[in-house]
Amino acid sequence: MKLYHGSNQIVEVPEIRVAKFNKDFYFGFYCTIMRKQAERWATRFGEEGYVNVYEYEPNSELKILKFEEMTEEWLDFIVNCRMGKPHDYDIVEGPMADDTIYNYVQGFIDGKYSRELFWGLVKFKYPTQQICFNTKRALDTLEFLEGVLVHEKK
Repeated sequence: MKLYHGSNQIVEVPEIRVAKFNKDFYFGFYCTIMRKQAERWATRFGEEGYVNVYEYEPNSELKILKFEEMTEEWLDFIVNCRMGKPHDYDIVEGPMADDTIYNYVQGFIDGKYSRELFWGLVKFKYPTQQICFNTKRALDTLEFLEGVLVHEKK
């Protein structure tokens, strides 16, 4: 299966970087099956970037958590990860809390939004998908194929 990672550079050797802010599925290397989403990631800091393409070979020995859609379990998992609570999954897959949804998640964490209000706000968002490779063993399932230069669509 082909996966895509948007970046400002070609990433032949994926790695897990500990960032300043906690992300949806904690620290990891994030990919998607949606090329257009990877293009948005690639151009988010400028007018051009790279869509890195990988071949993913599943490994049944890895511990994988998959959310098919936004659910209460998904929300609670993201809240825990964003609050800095690690998990023991090699790979986590599911919808992403993009910039807008991130603000709703933060509002929920801060107590500004109830669960009901949160679900009402995210109801009409376009579909997103992300796969987070959280361990070195998980990264070993990826083989770099190419880096494609993309330009921001205006």
